[in-house]
Amino acid sequence: MTDTIDRLAGLEQGSPTFTTRHEREKVALATQACEDLLLGSQLDSALSQAERLVLAAEQARVSGVSTLEAEYRSRAEALGDAVTPELRAILDQPGTQTGNARLDAMLHFVRTLALNPAQSDQAALLAIPAAGLSLNDTVLLAQLIGFVAYQARLLAGVKAMGELGGVTEAPAAQPVDAAPFVHPANLPPPGEPLRRNGFTSETLDWKAWLQVLDPGTATPEQQHVLEVSHPKAKSMDFYLLLARQPQVLLERSQAFNAIMYAPGGLSRAEREVAATAVSRSNGCVYCASVHAQRFEQLAKRNDVMAQLFDEPDTAGTNARERAIIQASLTLTRAPGSFGPQQLQPLRDAGLSDLEILDMLHSAALFGWANRLMLNLGVELYSTP
Repeated sequence: MTDTIDRLAGLEQGSPTFTTRHEREKVALATQACEDLLLGSQLDSALSQAERLVLAAEQARVSGVSTLEAEYRSRAEALGDAVTPELRAILDQPGTQTGNARLDAMLHFVRTLALNPAQSDQAALLAIPAAGLSLNDTVLLAQLIGFVAYQARLLAGVKAMGELGGVTEAPAAQPVDAAPFVHPANLPPPGEPLRRNGFTSETLDWKAWLQVLDPGTATPEQQHVLEVSHPKAKSMDFYLLLARQPQVLLERSQAFNAIMYAPGGLSRAEREVAATAVSRSNGCVYCASVHAQRFEQLAKRNDVMAQLFDEPDTAGTNARERAIIQASLTLTRAPGSFGPQQLQPLRDAGLSDLEILDMLHSAALFGWANRLMLNLGVELYSTP
């Protein structure tokens, strides 16, 4: 069964790329479920479906992913009179302001976050509830922006896979260097904090800029989502804020777990390399710290994390890492120009098509995660 990504990427059922993509069926199902929830008609929200579709189309436009822009524009236009004159102005005059404080605050948020999430700030977020959106719907808007960032990049990556052409056999194993790994003398041993260029592998806290839920007064649905999201969710601002939209948080968690923890394919450590590369590029200190630390735990080394913190454009201790990092950076910064030329180095480095897909999933996912962390709150250092 095809979904939005298959259709817009031009994947035919039974083609090599379609087959590879649906080896990760849990990811495909979770991605479509997130789309159906965030952009469908059933959501109970003062943020209308027409507004959500127009904002998604505008974000896709700014991101340079024209196929996705056309999709959401078409869906919005199909709603007819539900598209108000102000929304029509956004569709007809790209980059316009509407004069409506509520809509313009949302547009500023969308346009800033489309490509440069670190350029947004607390003031941009607080302008949205100040202009009339409820706290719950402000969280919904942040999740919508994060999802569209993820979906646009996933679409660009999967489309590039289809254009590159799938292969039926895994590439030959790459030779392993005979020399044993020697930890660089200038780096702290794995497990000790790596602090370079404003980034770190130490454990950080995070503080929300909006009022979070009180776990004691949360609804049964919110309580359930908190219980299944994370062992410490009831004491973490991140989950207590996102649980204002419990269905969205639940679907996002399904996608996250299916991407980062699926067996086989790209190694867990290399998925963390992609996640950290994206987080470093987007300027998300919190996500970079979490995933640099996870890489160290899995790989028992931190050399590539130090390189990423210093200069991501030249990072990577081997051909596989360099290819993963470069593809992740291009997908993050310029999804509209991502193509098979960015995937060929991955194949040349010995990655199978499933491994390439896992790398694309991981990189696209952190387009979502970074935008939530950067624009709903701020990282806090727990130690001096």
